Amino acid sequence: MTADALRICLLTYRGNPRSGGQGIYVRLLSKALIELGHQVDVWSGQPYPELLPGVGLEKVPSLDLWNEQAFFRTPTLRELRDPINFSEWAQTRTGSFPEPLTFSRRVARRFRHPKTPRYDIVHDNQCLGPGLLQLQESLPVVATVHHPITVDRRIAFESEKDGLKRWGLRRWYSFLPAQLKVARRLDRIMTVSEASRVDIGREYGVSGTRMRVVGNGINLEVFHPAEDGVVGRAPQQLITTLSADAPLKGFRYLLDALAALVKSHPEVQLTVIGKPSSDTDTRAHIERLGLEARVHFTGFVEDTDIARHYAGSSVAVVPSLYEGFGFPAGEAMACEVPVVSTLAGALPEVVGKDGCCGLLVPPADGKALARAIATLLDDPERGRRMGKAGRERVLEHFTWRRAAERTVEVYREALEERQGAGFGRAQAC
Repeated sequence: MTADALRICLLTYRGNPRSGGQGIYVRLLSKALIELGHQVDVWSGQPYPELLPGVGLEKVPSLDLWNEQAFFRTPTLRELRDPINFSEWAQTRTGSFPEPLTFSRRVARRFRHPKTPRYDIVHDNQCLGPGLLQLQESLPVVATVHHPITVDRRIAFESEKDGLKRWGLRRWYSFLPAQLKVARRLDRIMTVSEASRVDIGREYGVSGTRMRVVGNGINLEVFHPAEDGVVGRAPQQLITTLSADAPLKGFRYLLDALAALVKSHPEVQLTVIGKPSSDTDTRAHIERLGLEARVHFTGFVEDTDIARHYAGSSVAVVPSLYEGFGFPAGEAMACEVPVVSTLAGALPEVVGKDGCCGLLVPPADGKALARAIATLLDDPERGRRMGKAGRERVLEHFTWRRAAERTVEVYREALEERQGAGFGRAQAC
C-alpha cells in the first residue's frame, strides 16, 4: 500500500451478486478500489459475496432465516441466547424484515473486539442500521443509498388492495423509520443518480450538503458485444430482467405489451432473466393473457449467461416503475442491444436522450411499451445504430474505475472533515 492508500471497510448485510444490484455493486466496486491501490475488506451477512482476488471478506453471520434451503427455520436455544439473534428471530416471526438493522448491531459489536482490523473509513451499502452510529463515534461512515426504499413501500401499498396484505407490508417495511434516522446523521450519503439524490432528499430528509452522486459502472469484462458469428440475434426476441418479482419492476405492463404485440408480430418471444415469485400472480397473469409459450424464465444465472442471452436478443425492455440506477439497461447497452425503457427514476440518465440509445416511454403504460418495441422490431437497422450508440455511452459514462475514483473522492472529503474536527486516520471502534 502507498502512503495515501486507504483502508476501507465495506459493509453489506447481504452480498449475493445474483440477488440484485446491491450484490453487483459490492463485488465490482471493491475490485475497482483494489485496482486503485486501496485495501478493502467486505463485511457481509449471508448470502456471502463472491469477491475477486485481493478483496478481504469478514463474515458476519445472521440467522439466515430467508435462506431458500431452510426457509424460516427454528433457531436453536443456544442461538437465541444471543440478544441480537433473538431480536432478529422475534421480529421476523411477526412479519418484519430486521436483517439490515441487526446486521449493523453485529458489526458494531465485532468492531469492539481488540483484534478488529484498523480502518480509515466505513462504507455502508444501504444497511443504514443504528449500529453505524456507534462506529461513527470513532470513524467517518459514509453510505450508499441506491434509491429510497420509501418508493418501493409506496408502490407496493398502491398495488395491494387486500387489507391483511397491506398490514403485512406495513410490518415488512417497519425497518424504514430507523434507517431514515441513521441516514440523516452519517458523514456522507452517496447515491447513484441525480433522480435518487432528489428523491432521497425529499423522502429521507437528508441534507443536500451531505449527499454526493456517484454513478455505477457496468462490468465490461462480461457485458460486451458477441464476436461475429458466435451468437446471432433472433429478429423477434425480447429480453428483460426480473431481479425481484415486485410491483416496482412493472413486469405486468410488459406482459400486457407482449399480449398486444402478438397480433402484429406472431413470432415474438420474451426471455426473462430471473423467475416469478410464488407470492405474486405473475404466472396466473401470463396464463390469462395466453402467453405461456412465449415467456421463458431463466431462473438465476451467471453473468456470462446473461450476456449470452443479450447477444441473442433484438430488444431489451426495462418496464420498471422506479429505478435508482438501472443495471439491466446499462448491461444491455454494453452488449449493443437497443433498449425500450420507461422514464421512471434514473433510467433516462442511463439510457440517455430518447431515440439515441433507446426509446423512452411513460411508466405503467403497456400500450406505449408495445408501440416502442414494435418500432424497433420493424426497423432492425435503427436498432443496430442504437445498440452501437449505447455501447459508446456506457464506455464514456459508466465504468467501474470512474465509479471507484469518485467514491474515493467522497471518502477523502469525509476524512478531511473529520480530521479538521480532531479525528485521526486508521482507528478501530
